[in-house]
Amino acid sequence: MRPFRVLALLSLAPFAGHALAASDSAARAHLAILETTDLHSHVVGYDYDKLSNDPHVGFDRVATLIEQARKEFPNTLLIDDGDTIQGTALADYQALAHPVSCDQELAIYRAMDLLHFDAGTIGNHEFNYGLPFLSQVTGTPMPFLTSTQDSPPPRLSPEKSCAGPRYPLVLSNLVRADNDQPVFKPWLLLNREITVTDAHGKTRKLPIRIGLLGFTPPPIMQWDHAHLAGKVKALGVVDAAQRFLPELQAQHPDIVIAVSHGGIDTSPYSPTIENADWYLAGVPGIDVILMGHSHDVFPNPGNPKSRFNGLKEVDNVHGFVRGKPAVMGGFYGHDLGVIDLALKYANGKWAIDDANTHSEVQPICAAKDACVAPDPRIAQAIAPVQAATVKYVQTPIGQTEFRISTYFSAVGDCTAVAVINAAQIAYAKQHLFDAHPELRDLPMLSAASAFKTGFAGPDDYTDIPPGPLSIRSATDLYSYPNTLTVVRLDGAGVKAWLEKSAEYFNRIDPDSTQPQPLLNPKFVAYNFDVLMGEPRDGFRYSIDVSKPVGQRIVDVTYRGKPLDPKQQFLVVTNNYRAEGGGHFPGLDGSKTIWTAPDTNRDAVIEYVRAEKSLHRSGLDMRPWRFASLQTRAPLTFKCAADKFDVARGASIEVKPANTDGNAMCSIELPQR
Repeated sequence: MRPFRVLALLSLAPFAGHALAASDSAARAHLAILETTDLHSHVVGYDYDKLSNDPHVGFDRVATLIEQARKEFPNTLLIDDGDTIQGTALADYQALAHPVSCDQELAIYRAMDLLHFDAGTIGNHEFNYGLPFLSQVTGTPMPFLTSTQDSPPPRLSPEKSCAGPRYPLVLSNLVRADNDQPVFKPWLLLNREITVTDAHGKTRKLPIRIGLLGFTPPPIMQWDHAHLAGKVKALGVVDAAQRFLPELQAQHPDIVIAVSHGGIDTSPYSPTIENADWYLAGVPGIDVILMGHSHDVFPNPGNPKSRFNGLKEVDNVHGFVRGKPAVMGGFYGHDLGVIDLALKYANGKWAIDDANTHSEVQPICAAKDACVAPDPRIAQAIAPVQAATVKYVQTPIGQTEFRISTYFSAVGDCTAVAVINAAQIAYAKQHLFDAHPELRDLPMLSAASAFKTGFAGPDDYTDIPPGPLSIRSATDLYSYPNTLTVVRLDGAGVKAWLEKSAEYFNRIDPDSTQPQPLLNPKFVAYNFDVLMGEPRDGFRYSIDVSKPVGQRIVDVTYRGKPLDPKQQFLVVTNNYRAEGGGHFPGLDGSKTIWTAPDTNRDAVIEYVRAEKSLHRSGLDMRPWRFASLQTRAPLTFKCAADKFDVARGASIEVKPANTDGNAMCSIELPQR
């Protein structure tokens, strides 16, 4: 790790009006920009699904890194990149189960205020709980929320500011639908003083003006369509920068930081592109990029599999995107992003010294069992709500006679998605036809995916043993506060849905004599939807991984007959998928016929309570299988290597892919 050179002190006091003189032309300084991103309300290192401490995540440990950075490098600016308020049972407790009042600050913001953030932006998951809630907890009045359905709750007047974070929020690309005016502050200017060192080694304080723009992913209009449509619009990231940057530049900032909740995508730009930071870095006038959303780290020089390797004009060693210093500081509080920004005063203005600038990502755990200690102030600050959340998630709802797991969901263990799909169908059949009796005779399917499949580490799996089920079990199964939604498709649309899901797998060469990776690393696991009907419907299909994308779904049957491409179906899913999340063919919001008032997780809780006890015989446990394929070498995939009993319980034969016990398994497909 390259050491920082501490040559400047950034004061949190406002700029008092000093002027730069010609004699300051040799002044130099270093400013450490510290970034948190995608905290997802991991305030403390705690796993609410397992009811145990987790030292590998949590803002409480990131806080320790922040304070260490300030002691070692007192020239710091601290900024949050969004996806802050959603993501744990604690967040759901404060938003859904026991909503905070107007004068209460969210636990995550209360914790962050202890660290005195300078600014932050809004990520896509901030919108998951709706605009009234976001208005309240950010202290941002939204007077346009005036309809009966979408007005703020009684505790929040549209014109009144409630308790939000004590740091300012900036968001440039969210505007009102009625007048195109920004909802949040579209730009910020921070007037600060830094202590600089001149060519003779003398120090003095000089002013610096730091401008900020903020950006959220434009696809929020699809992902949270039900919350946002008709109320706000998301501008393209570059389009918003070009609109508001001139206003900011009129304030004569010395540097401009783009706080962008997005990643890097070099495919052609459009106003709806999700990860637009490569293009944002190309906007003249933007000097620094803070990134997020991708749940990754940048730069990542030690990882030969990094998604950022080999990208055009992307320096994955020193942390530059198209010549602009950039950083992406992980997710869930695993890391702290740091940009060591070298500054020099020349030609009457501050400029970035690229040769002496670099970025790095500092992990809270240098190794699995070598994590920094948590900052004790964080747990103390949220102790009451933490205790209430832990008590809440232990509320019993029923029991299961079988193990519910996602360890081998990629290769056919459907115990987790079977419960979700059964719950979604039960909910829709109970509530949909009151609003749409004309649809009662249409057959119904359900689509669901496994959410916890090892992405965040070896403990990132759902594993619910036989026995009691509680609210935390439902949270373990369904991690997101999605809204249950029903779409109408024909049989061809159903097959196209399955084809998109089947992109989860690499194309396999049956003649290869070398082991082949089964899973496509560019396909996220939560887009691997499994479609099911009720057990009596006999909806079945096979996936032929030897065939190209778009031709892998074979032998699709419904009620014992080949799937009719013209047959009409109701498919129960979530609002994210129905409105275009994951870019599934035909799913763009136009096929939505009903959006429930409840979340998919609520449907799971309601189903378990009604059933009282879950049994394999009442669920469709195996709607899909791999098509028979004679291969000459094993197919490998990442797995929990010590959980082979789970695979056997699901009638799946897997084995270690090597002899050293690493988390890699192999599977042989059915033989022709």
